This record gives sequence, C-alpha cells and structure tokens, in this order.
Amino acid sequence: MSNADDLFASPSPEPRRPAKPAPRTAPAAGLPGENGYTAADIEVLEGLEPVRRRPGMYIGGTDEKALHHLFAEVIDNSMDEAVAGHASFIEVELGADGFLTVTDNGRGIPIEEHPKYPGKSALEVILTTLHAGGKFDSKVYETSGGLHGVGVSVVNALSDMLEVEVARGQTLFRQIYSRGLPQGPIQEIGRVLNRRGTRVRFHPDAQIFGEGARFKPARVFKMARSKAYLFGGVEIRWSCDAELVAGTEIPEKATFRFPGGLKDYLAADIAGHTLVHPDIFAGKTSRPGGHGSAEWAVAWLADADGSVASYCNTIPTAEGGTHEAGLRSVLLKGLRDHAERTGSAKRASIVTSDDIMSGCAAMLSVFVREPEFQGQTKEKLATAEATRIVEAAMRDAFDHWLGGNPNQASRLLDWVVERAEERLRRRQEKEVSRKTAVRKLRLPGKLADCSNNSAAGSELFIVEGDSAGGSAKQARERQTQAVLPLRGKILNVASAGRDKLAQNQQIGDLVQALGCGTGANYREEDLRYERVIIMTDADVDGAHIASLLVTFFFRQMPKLIENEHLFLAVPPLYRITQGAKTLYARDEAHRDELLASGFAGRGKVEIGRFKGLGEMMPAQLKETTMSRATRTLLRVTIEEAERAATADAIERLMGNKPESRFAFISERAAFASEELLDI
Repeated sequence: MSNADDLFASPSPEPRRPAKPAPRTAPAAGLPGENGYTAADIEVLEGLEPVRRRPGMYIGGTDEKALHHLFAEVIDNSMDEAVAGHASFIEVELGADGFLTVTDNGRGIPIEEHPKYPGKSALEVILTTLHAGGKFDSKVYETSGGLHGVGVSVVNALSDMLEVEVARGQTLFRQIYSRGLPQGPIQEIGRVLNRRGTRVRFHPDAQIFGEGARFKPARVFKMARSKAYLFGGVEIRWSCDAELVAGTEIPEKATFRFPGGLKDYLAADIAGHTLVHPDIFAGKTSRPGGHGSAEWAVAWLADADGSVASYCNTIPTAEGGTHEAGLRSVLLKGLRDHAERTGSAKRASIVTSDDIMSGCAAMLSVFVREPEFQGQTKEKLATAEATRIVEAAMRDAFDHWLGGNPNQASRLLDWVVERAEERLRRRQEKEVSRKTAVRKLRLPGKLADCSNNSAAGSELFIVEGDSAGGSAKQARERQTQAVLPLRGKILNVASAGRDKLAQNQQIGDLVQALGCGTGANYREEDLRYERVIIMTDADVDGAHIASLLVTFFFRQMPKLIENEHLFLAVPPLYRITQGAKTLYARDEAHRDELLASGFAGRGKVEIGRFKGLGEMMPAQLKETTMSRATRTLLRVTIEEAERAATADAIERLMGNKPESRFAFISERAAFASEELLDI
C-alpha cells in the first residue's frame, strides 16, 4: 500500500486540452459541398408549377372528390357575384367531351392591363398567379367564398385545356390556356349587346387525375342545385349531354330557383322520413350579402340518424366548424330553457347537445366577412365570430318557436330525453363490460346466459316467473340457450309514460340482456342472440304476458321483429298417456284430436293438465318446448301492408282507453267465441 508521502509528493500533470479545430471554410462556388449538396440543388418553383407538383395541397388529392372540387372553385366565383348582387343567373353545362362550362351574367373579370404586371391583363394574372384576386378585402365583395386567390388559378393549372370568355362593356374577349400557360394573348371577339359576365370552360388534365377521369353528372347536378337553395336570389340553369344521363334520374335540362331557401332544401332532403314533429324550424336574418347573416332549417327524424349540412358564404363545410358549434349551443340552451319553463328541468338536466343532434337533420348557412377556414379546401370554418352570429340569430327565434308550438315542443323534449336515457344505458352497459373484463360478466336480472359468445345460433328464452325459469335453466342446452325469468307481468308500454318506462327494472334487464338498444337507437349488429323466444304458460295469463311482451317489441324494437328474430314458444297444456305411450296437446281441440286418432286398444288413457311451465319436469319441458328437434315455434312478423292496422289494434287493445278496448272486443266477440285469436 502506498503511504501518504507517495500520494501527495508528485502531483499528476495537468490534463492536456484537445487541440482547437481549425475553422471550417465553405466550399468555393461550383465545388461539391458536403454529401454533394450545393446551392444548385435548391429548386424554386414558379407560377403554377407548385400546383401541378403537389395538387393535394390545393384540392385535397387527385381522386374523384378532388376532381369535382375544380367545379366547386369555378361556380363559387360565380356565386360570389350573385351574392354581391351583380349576377342573377348561373349556367352549368356538362358535355359529352368531358368539358364543364360555368357561365354567369356578373360584371366579368377585368381584362385591362394589371398595374403591377406590365404587359399582362388582370385576367391573365388571376388565372396564372397564386394569391391573386379581388376578395382579400371588402371593397369589391362584402362576403365571398374565394379568400386565398388560388381557386381558379388552381383549376387552370390542373386542366389540359381551359377557355375563358369575358363580356364587358358590350365587348366579348377570349383567352385559351393549357396546363396553366396561356396559349396566346387575349383576343377581342367582337361586340355583344345582350351579354355580360364570365364563361369558363375547362377539361381536367389526365396527367393529374388519370386516364378516364370524368365529371359525374349526378354529383355536378347536386352541387349546382345546392347553390340555388343557398341563395334564393340566383337562378341555376343546368344542361347535360343526353348520353351522360341516359338511364338515370338526372334530367338533360333543368332550372333551379328556390325562394324558400334552406327550408325547401331540407324538406326535399328528408322527404319520406317520419318526423318527431311535423314542422321545420326555419328562419334567416339580414340580407345574405350583408356582414354577419345566417339562415337555418332544422327538423328531428324519428326513424333515422340526423346530419348537419353547413355552409359559409355558400361554401360547403363538410367538417363543420364554429358556425355548427353555435347551432348546437342554441338548440341545447333553448330546449333546456323550455324545460325549465314547463317544470321539466330535472328531466332535461341529463340532456347534452349530442342527444339533441343525434336525430337532428339541419342545414345552416352563414355569410361572414373575411372568414377563416382550415386549409384551401375550406371544409371547416374557424372564424370565432361565426358562433356568436348563429347564436344571436337563432336564440330568440328558437324560443318563440318552442313557445308557439307547446305540443310539438313537449313531444321534442320527450324524444330528446329518451335519447339521453338510452345514451346513459349504453354507457352503463359499457362500464359493466369494462369492469368485468377480467372476471365473470355480471348479467342483468336473473339471466342465465349461454356459453356461446357469438349471436349466431344462440337463443334467449323469456320465461314467466322463477319457477318456470328454474325448469327452463335445467332443460336448456347450455351452449346456445339462455334463460331470462320475468317476475309476473311486465309493464304495458302502450299505456305507460316515458318516466315509468325508463324506471322499470324488468324492461331495463330485458334491454340490457339483448344489448341492441331501442327505438331509433336499435343496433342490429349488437343483438346478442339470433332468436328471442317468448315462453309463457299455455293459459290466459300466459297469453296476456306474451301480448305485453309483443307490444313492447313492436313499440320499442320493431326492427327486431322485422328482421325475424322474435318467436313464440308453443308449450303443451295437456299430457296424455296410455301405458308407455305419451303425447302432448297444445289445447282442448288438439287434445280431442289426439284422443280420437292417437290412442286405441286396451289400457286406461290418463289426461293430465299442466298448471304452468314451472309444474313441468325439466325433461318434459325440453322435449316439448325447448329442444330444436321436437319443439314448435311461431315466428312473429309484421306485414308491411298491415302495419297501420296492427298499430291501431295494439293501441286499442293495449292503450290507456278502456272504452276502445271494450269496443274492439265487442266487435269480435263472435269470432273470439269460435277460435283463438292469432297473435
């Protein structure tokens, strides 16, 4: 071991610092740099070349949707002229040669020389220069859809041929372009006395969109028609080559003008659907060209999911945005305020905007000065002011509409609350599923589930009482047959209010066991069983319980019946034995038939009457009612032609008006005395 003197007598020399590297000098001009990367490798794209290199940045891609975005850019310019009050009509023509032409009678694009680009007309600057246009401030257009100055220039860049004609000052001018490049100067064609405005005729470039890429008549037709709905002051004239629309519902020629605006648009869009209330809530404020105006049309569908079609300055905003946020806020606040005024605030407290919008079919159009969109394709509005514009426009109007239609308002509130309750039930089901991911599923009520995880081939038996449930659980085939016992007679949904329906435990257990939801929220793909079988005693009480259950399914899950999932079991009422021979009879008539034909010879014939399913031995129940090999099932169906009559019969028999029930039974007393009514 070294001693202390050895350790401290000779200190270690100071560590040598690394030599400072020499400064790196840039390579001389023309010499290869690091990895061969030099200034010459920096490419500068000029004119419209960036559009042709990366079309997706400007129109979202090169698919069919992007192709039709070219048409949107052109017709939007014409719509800006119409909204500003300078054009009264727009013509859209689709030719067999693939060319699409849009003509308006507006002011026409200026053709004089541009002050910043000597030797170039304003027309050429607009068509060949990105971010050039007359809509960057509100001097020329109070509101407009073209905000970035790239729309028509992008169309020019992505067309193998574009022809533009401008009629100004009773003179017609024409210029032709190909892939963004002018093919010559502006030509003065001559005098025109009864024409003004701009005509753009273009053909999409196959180098960009692929060979065979063509405009779809149906899509162009729908886009053109929607513009007429969005602004009642414009007339849209449509024409298409006969070859393109042959065998379709699209007309060769049509003229659109809709003074009713969005209300007419929505009425046409939801035609054939059942509404929660018959009236459409619609209105508008200010003149469409003014700053901060809104127009809306709203309805609620009882038989389908809703959707919102929104627009800003006639531009469709498929992804919504701030104006749709204003719509959702107005509808939620307005309905909650109505509930508070009518003493239903507690019921409405669970309602969210999603509950209101889930079945809401709405159209919303706003006109905003200098709006902000997310991206050039303008699919989502980002202007914060749009929320306030919509709320200010709709708030009082919605309150007055609800107050002036109390019956419809109550119906709407009940319907929305039902959706909210269904949403909470679904959440509870999901929470149960998450909580039981690592342990046995806690099933609703007294359900004895089958071991089969797939709905295919599985069956749910709904049985009357715990006694029958016990026998059925022993008699079932455990892999594919589940049993849910019910305590006596379930709630009569035809006469019960929504509150009682929501609070009823047996119905809640049944809905949870099936897993498919109710009403408009019914989801076929979530149904947990292929067959739902009502199995009750073969007596009057059993028939009544079966009637209550069928009424429930008809009212709350009609799709389950329409898709042929609901059945009635046919248990026996009598057991007939003679020696070793045993037969089962459904009813008295069947018993007499079997006695007459099925038993002969010596031996005493014994007849036993089952008091109920719970009195049957499991083996007997399996043999007569549950085994696929020997049972009889009755499928419950709804004939479309008799749907209205069926609904009326259920309302009269099961509703809360005893006089209607008495009249119904009296009318059929003779029939009922002769044979049983089929369910």
